[in-house]
Amino acid sequence: MKERIVMHVCEHTQTVTFPRRTVLLYEFGVISSMNCSQISLKMKHRSVNMQKKPSKCSECGKFFTQRSSLTQHQRIHRGEKPYVCSECGTCFRKQSNLTQHLRIHTGEKPYKCNECEKAFQTKAVLVQHLRIHTGEKPYKCSECGKAFCQSPSLIKHQRIHTGEKPYKCTECGKAFSQSICLTRHQRSHSGDKPFKCNECGKAFNQSACLMQHQRIHSGEKPYTCSQCGKAFTQNSSLVEHERTHTGEKLYKCSECEKTFRKQAHLSEHYKIHTGEKPYECVGCGKSFRHSSALLRHQRLHAGE
Repeated sequence: MKERIVMHVCEHTQTVTFPRRTVLLYEFGVISSMNCSQISLKMKHRSVNMQKKPSKCSECGKFFTQRSSLTQHQRIHRGEKPYVCSECGTCFRKQSNLTQHLRIHTGEKPYKCNECEKAFQTKAVLVQHLRIHTGEKPYKCSECGKAFCQSPSLIKHQRIHTGEKPYKCTECGKAFSQSICLTRHQRSHSGDKPFKCNECGKAFNQSACLMQHQRIHSGEKPYTCSQCGKAFTQNSSLVEHERTHTGEKLYKCSECEKTFRKQAHLSEHYKIHTGEKPYECVGCGKSFRHSSALLRHQRLHAGE
């Protein structure tokens, strides 16, 4: 005859537990049950349930199912940050936040992508990265329908529609929609050029400018014309080149209506109207509108 046992049904969580001696549950027939208020041997389980009654924050009225969650939340109101980084002194409200932060110092990256082996310091960043492989873009713009794999990317994009520019330069007052754009702009005031070429030592204020420059050394030309196959180091150079095929001339002179394919050509043309001659010969003081004209003139002095 099969042994009969009593199962314990929790009325708070609706979970079912059995005595520890039970190994193969299907070998026994359950004939009765007892809930938390009826069984004295489950006092530890009952005490856990009692803690799960909603706790209310006296400051903002928010409810929490666990007392520990309420305690962490209340630190927001008190400004309390008891977890301190021993490396840099940064403080945090939660132990988990400190643990994540410490990986900046240790270099630990425990979350690894199964697709490309790339590793990350937090699970949240790994989840975002995985969308590169899956193509998932859950954040959609309600204005134009464009979708993004990250919420911050959508927020930045929406400023195109709203015209919001929350990042303002303290030097000149110019405003930007993204913090990175403000950072780049501020380098025009400070003269800071943190991106340096390892080949020739030339420095740049933007990483994109350094990447373009390095193609001079590597010979890389990733932008190819679909019409004639000519390749370029910069996308802007390809766009300008493609106008030779289309005949498009976007830059128009406001004085004489003449049009040009390049902004640089229009700027040179304007000098005819202004009379500007910025290129001066150091030998005789004669000035020229174009640098090429100055070079030809200097050869006269050199006797070439």
